[in-house]
Amino acid sequence: MIAANFTTEVRAELANLRAAAAGLNRLPAGRLNDCLTTLAELTEKNILPLLGANAKDLARMDPENPKYDRLLLNEERLLAIAADLRRVAALPSPLDQTLEQSTLANGLKLRRVSVPIGVVGIVFESRPNVTFDVFALNLKAGNASALKGSRDARDSNLAIKKLIDEALSACGLPAACYLAPAEREALKPILEADGLVDVIIPRGSQGLIDFVRANASVPVIETGAGICHTYVDQEAELEWAKTIITNAKSRRVSVCNSLDCILIHRTCASALPQLLEELGQHHRCEVFADEEAYASLDGHYPEVLLHRATEESFGTEFLSMKLSIKVVDDISEAIAHVERYGSRHSEAIVSNNEANIRRYLREIDAAVVYANASTAFTDGGQFELGAEIGISTQKLHARGPMGLVALTSYKWLVEGQGQVR
Repeated sequence: MIAANFTTEVRAELANLRAAAAGLNRLPAGRLNDCLTTLAELTEKNILPLLGANAKDLARMDPENPKYDRLLLNEERLLAIAADLRRVAALPSPLDQTLEQSTLANGLKLRRVSVPIGVVGIVFESRPNVTFDVFALNLKAGNASALKGSRDARDSNLAIKKLIDEALSACGLPAACYLAPAEREALKPILEADGLVDVIIPRGSQGLIDFVRANASVPVIETGAGICHTYVDQEAELEWAKTIITNAKSRRVSVCNSLDCILIHRTCASALPQLLEELGQHHRCEVFADEEAYASLDGHYPEVLLHRATEESFGTEFLSMKLSIKVVDDISEAIAHVERYGSRHSEAIVSNNEANIRRYLREIDAAVVYANASTAFTDGGQFELGAEIGISTQKLHARGPMGLVALTSYKWLVEGQGQVR
């Protein structure tokens, strides 16, 4: 009975959202930008209420949970969110752009132009900043947002949604954002909302992504888990390797572009104590090392943080201050390891060998592949796309950081002078 009630409620809200999406398509870009600027101002004026709501969510979660940092809002993060909203508002509109054009032999004039997708469903866990990000990007792209957050972030999301509604109303825009109930029973009606929702983007754990993919009849764009590797090649610049590894692991451990596994050429294995010096001394990073890596680190790395690797140490997205290490014979073994254990998110090589760099960039099957740079750069903002909707690990429609362009579709416009076939 509860599920039936949720289905009725959710479908009614999604029908209203579909109408709102049609209304957005009639508005000039400036009106959409005004709404985002208004939301930025409201966010800055309501920092204390937002933090109060977030505190209720945090009180329900163990601080040792890897999701705790994702759930956390503070004044600095809220001010950064407000700045991101203004940044998105200032970006060029992705709509009504001519992507290609031609004139056929029969005189028909063809143009392919960018248009909104329509209603975009976002299913996400624990990260209330996502509520801001996806609403802003969707609105800029002319889309309505169907949001399904987790119970972890219920109070935060409700507080944010209140500000979104206020901004939409203040700017005379239709109610283009729906926040579904936090209960799990409210998810399936969204996944099965053919004709009401155009696409669904899950952001969260692999379990959530798998559930959405298995149960959705609406098209899905996967934003997969980030099991990220850095391969230190035989001809690596070791100082580069040290700073890249330290940054990729320690910048923010709870995000999907954080480093999970170091692959290192056998000739460089003796340099592991040097490469991991900062991670061991300053960041207290737990290391799960294979036999050769363990032998190199034993006595040169904090004993309490050094463990022998098992099969489960590889192919794991740690989301915490932990990483695994495997010594490899050559670049071929490194590539094979990534192919077996990677999630096709972000991968990196550190090397001065141009042939090996070109081979790694060509053969590694991932959304983003780096040479001599940290995987921490996999981010819509860092790619200067504005705030991102997520990191797509699939190959259809969008791949990698998804900014505004990824939230549009296109249609063909054909103009003639009485031609018939």
